[in-house]
Amino acid sequence: MQFLHIIWDMEDDPEGNVQHIAEHGLTIAHVETVLYHPYREGISKTTGQPVVWGYTLVDEYIMVVYDRIDPDTIRVITAFEVPEP
Repeated sequence: MQFLHIIWDMEDDPEGNVQHIAEHGLTIAHVETVLYHPYREGISKTTGQPVVWGYTLVDEYIMVVYDRIDPDTIRVITAFEVPEP
């Protein structure tokens, strides 16, 4: 997966992606670890958005759903723990 920038909303934005991942017990560091070192890439069967799967710094296996804004930029939509393959 190639990108240079990740768009994160303000941490205090109740509708933002930082709050959304926090609701699933994840931090920016957890998600960025998976984005920079994905185990697998694909497309969400539910939304059609691009996704990556991988292990966080504490060995949780998560899926990250994101939007590709342009060739260099992505915006995380959500991330949550999933069963390992």
